[in-house]
Amino acid sequence: MLTFETVMTSASLSDAAKKLGRTQPAVSASIKALEDQLGLQLFERRGRKLIPVPEAQYLLTESKAILSQVNQVRQTMRSLSGGQSGTLKVAAMPGPVSLIFPKFIASKISGSDDISISIQARTSNQIAELTRAQSIDFGFADAPEQEIAENLYQTVAISADCPVALPKDHPLARKAEISFADLDGQPLGTLPIAHRQSVELAHQFAARDLTFRPTIESQTFLPILHFVAAGQCCTVIDPLSIFLASAEAPMVPGIVIRPMVEPIRYNYAIYSPSYRPTSVIARKLLEAWQDEVILLLGNAGYNPRFEDQVIA
Repeated sequence: MLTFETVMTSASLSDAAKKLGRTQPAVSASIKALEDQLGLQLFERRGRKLIPVPEAQYLLTESKAILSQVNQVRQTMRSLSGGQSGTLKVAAMPGPVSLIFPKFIASKISGSDDISISIQARTSNQIAELTRAQSIDFGFADAPEQEIAENLYQTVAISADCPVALPKDHPLARKAEISFADLDGQPLGTLPIAHRQSVELAHQFAARDLTFRPTIESQTFLPILHFVAAGQCCTVIDPLSIFLASAEAPMVPGIVIRPMVEPIRYNYAIYSPSYRPTSVIARKLLEAWQDEVILLLGNAGYNPRFEDQVIA
């Protein structure tokens, strides 16, 4: 079509050949091949000249539309392959999705107006189900607690040390580090008692013959932080939730964060479906988020590391 349009809009066959960077016989052969495909003569040949027949004028109008569409598709494909356009459907648990996850996504797609994004706030179990159903490109949540026989999604597991969140005027806030002994009998905000971290906390207190005193329970740490700020409890928090109370962006002011003397690890995972086609933008952001989590946790001093991958 490009050869035909160039011939139709050029002063002569030699002019068309020059524009196309081809020889005149090659251009003539291309036109002849197009006529054979259409079963229609498009030009009258008068010596070295090609004189278009009326039907050629109609085809010229159609060819411009076709070539415009081809160029648009080519540009779209280049944007897709470069991660500059496309769709992205992701999910994260409430803590990260409140601040650091959307902030990260926004920074990575800055300047890309052709990316359509859906960000969902879901529980860890819901994110696992969404990934299992191949409904999202990737998700970020608590690591699965056990291997599952099916192979519907993959996880990259990351762990890090948990700090303690304290009311700013709490006596323990004067300490540089907090031990389990310091928290003996202290009212604590915890995740549900069956959650992996709560189970581990109970074990750590029992192993030291200390009193584990959970007084406020929540599905996520964000509600607990408000009780901490009000002076009603302390909490051994997952390390990414500290950014909700950080000096840079305090969603919950009135809290201080201290490291633990005896480390207790929190386990995250990046979930990706096994059978959902992965776009370039989704793959780039998944890999970049993995690096971002390690960077954030490392800069905060919580010793992040990759764990053995769990395939569920």
